[in-house]
Amino acid sequence: MSKTPPLPGLRLEKRHFNALDLSRLLAACAVLFWHYQHFFVPPVDFQFHVARAKVSPLYHELWWLYDYGHVAVQYFWAVSGFVFAHVYLADAGARGRFWLARVARLWPLHLLTLVLVAVLQAAYSGVNGTEFIYHHQDIKHFVLSLGLAHYWGWQADQSFNGPSWSLSTEILAYAVFWLLLPGLRKSPMVLALTAAVTALALFFLKAPDEPVFTCIGYFFGGAAVYGAALKGGLRAGVLAPLAAMLAVAALWLGLSLHWEDSATLAGTFAALLAVLAIDTADRSDKLAAARHLGDASYGVYLWHFPLQLMLVLLIDATLGSRGIARQPAFLLFFVGASVLAGFASHRWFERPAQKLVLKLAGKRRERKALTA
Repeated sequence: MSKTPPLPGLRLEKRHFNALDLSRLLAACAVLFWHYQHFFVPPVDFQFHVARAKVSPLYHELWWLYDYGHVAVQYFWAVSGFVFAHVYLADAGARGRFWLARVARLWPLHLLTLVLVAVLQAAYSGVNGTEFIYHHQDIKHFVLSLGLAHYWGWQADQSFNGPSWSLSTEILAYAVFWLLLPGLRKSPMVLALTAAVTALALFFLKAPDEPVFTCIGYFFGGAAVYGAALKGGLRAGVLAPLAAMLAVAALWLGLSLHWEDSATLAGTFAALLAVLAIDTADRSDKLAAARHLGDASYGVYLWHFPLQLMLVLLIDATLGSRGIARQPAFLLFFVGASVLAGFASHRWFERPAQKLVLKLAGKRRERKALTA
């Protein structure tokens, strides 16, 4: 945190968004349901279609999560834009600390899961002659992954810890945010909205590297929501009706027009505004217990694929059939284990690693100062 007072007019009085934190954990869990189909992919070296309705446990009750859990990624991006605006707009020294803080928070767990998946994929391919789900397990993609550059347009496809592709695109959104930060402080809503509309227009026009533009668009859409909130727009009486209208628009765009990308865009910001409406209405902080639940979301997101690969190796070696994955109890076990891994990772790996990186960087700065 900055030791200097925050810049005036650029930070909301509400410091904690508890419902937003809870929503991050729920969004991470939604991705687990989308990727649950991986359990039913046999050892093949090509894309395999899974009949989710036939094999997924409790599909008829949870069909939306199984079929659309992947759109939680867009929600993550929008939430990140909102949170970054909340944290950095008013911090006068943010640009100087920004990248160190990002590296310390994200890279250690990314590196750990990258190496672990590389080892597990080697074991899987040694038994089956092909990789599990993500088939680009080569030096090029490993090097790109080391620098979190593995989904910037140089890749053949997703590789190693596949879900981390969205983290890679978000790094570029961070870069744009860092570059625009001085301008965002002068006109947060207008500039953020301009960046969001520009990036999303490029996405809808099918420009190269669509995922990057999508991420930047959603990220700055979230930042624009924060900019609107600074102008007095963070009121439940405003947010709730807007969320409802966007939700209706999303249903119409998706069900009637079959414009899935447009429906996802409307639905994402409907969800964000609805969650913010809950937070705004919670003036007595009754949801404070949810404050730290979002801390596990990054771990849940990065650990679930390595965990899934470990389970597949174990099941194939012991049972010979993955039919156990059709059982609701196994679904509960997988989701529960992923969530526990997320909480354990944050407490015993991510936070200590973050502190270590910051400590080492501090010592390096001290040595440079003494040398100078």
